[in-house]
Amino acid sequence: MKKKLANLILIVATFFGAWMVSANPDAVEGAKLFQMCAACHGQSGEGSQNLNTPASAGQSQWYVKQQLNNFRAGIRGSHSEDTYGRQMRPMAAMLKDEQAVINVSNFIATLPLTNPKATLTGDVSAGKAFYGICASCHGAYGEGIAALNAPRLSHQHDWYIVRQIKNFKRGIRGSHAKDFYGNQMRSMALILATDQQIDDVTAYISTLD
Repeated sequence: MKKKLANLILIVATFFGAWMVSANPDAVEGAKLFQMCAACHGQSGEGSQNLNTPASAGQSQWYVKQQLNNFRAGIRGSHSEDTYGRQMRPMAAMLKDEQAVINVSNFIATLPLTNPKATLTGDVSAGKAFYGICASCHGAYGEGIAALNAPRLSHQHDWYIVRQIKNFKRGIRGSHAKDFYGNQMRSMALILATDQQIDDVTAYISTLD
């Protein structure tokens, strides 16, 4: 009995040991995989309005990993009106396994933050008042809070933030039954009743550093 138990412990330890090794990010492989992303997101992860791609540089590893897995699983990008999310799904599917997701998401997290140019006009003062609600999850400086599953907002394109807030409001994003954190964001986005309020809070977010 003791021998069987010892063998079982050895098997379990071997399995988890292998899993831990495979879960370690490979920086070289991550950089290679990012070249696929760079075609749209830019060599520095700066994003492009012309290509409708957000800045990925400096975004937290856990969030990039979460979203890539959501795209791969159809949790995000499956809504018929999510034009750009649907384009992202086959790209994410090219990551063959969880290790590939870990590698590329860790590499993206090492990219230095960029400073996208403002493209919209909003009332920063009014936006600051609205942002007080956002700050409880996303942080006072838009830095994101991992414990609350809230991503970085600062150093992101304003047009992208506007689009995502509107997508949450309309149920284009965050309505999938398995998108738990997206569902939470939907209810928060609904607090912004008008397009002007969305522009205002986004204009304020653009000032955060």
